[in-house]
Amino acid sequence: MFVGPDIDCPLCPRLVAYRHANRASFPDWHNGPVPSFVGKKPVLLVVGLAPGLRGANCTGRPFTGDWAGDLLYATMLKFGFAKGSYQERADDGLKLIGAAITNAVRCVPPENKPTPAEAKTCRKFFDAEVQTYKDLKVLLALGRIAHEAILRSFSLKLPAYPFTHGALHKLPNGLLLADSYHCSRYNTNTGRLTTEMFENVFRGIRKAVDA
Repeated sequence: MFVGPDIDCPLCPRLVAYRHANRASFPDWHNGPVPSFVGKKPVLLVVGLAPGLRGANCTGRPFTGDWAGDLLYATMLKFGFAKGSYQERADDGLKLIGAAITNAVRCVPPENKPTPAEAKTCRKFFDAEVQTYKDLKVLLALGRIAHEAILRSFSLKLPAYPFTHGALHKLPNGLLLADSYHCSRYNTNTGRLTTEMFENVFRGIRKAVDA
């Protein structure tokens, strides 16, 4: 069983300082490394960048409590990767089906921008997690940084697998890497990512895992 970083993980000084500041300002929030949200025998692993300050950093569950989660969980429910009702709370009873959700960086970073060093430091947790999912078929990268974090984790050259929304890359280890623009409020408000575009990505994933 995968065990992520401790709630008081000391590895990244800047993130530790930010965590302490948030604990002082928002003492009722999670304010620590956010554990992955995991269903039984995941065939799909959704990978984001990092927890949002008022989303996962508050609730303690990936993509829970912000706009990105509204679109992500609605789409996962539609395509059979979740069941229940998403209500922006970690205790809403929502369950994942054959899926897991994680972030390349487990702690919320200032301005939602982890440094390359922080991403590299956190990579060992992602590496260990992937090894535990024996039925894994597809990794979905939400955004370029998540895409590159996955490739670096597998020691693959970035130019060989360019990030392109809607792409489905076959990796040497047999896994598929699906790409999507991040389901952030900014991307959806500007039209860079529409609900139809996001659902088309999941349509391709559903077909791949059911093949």
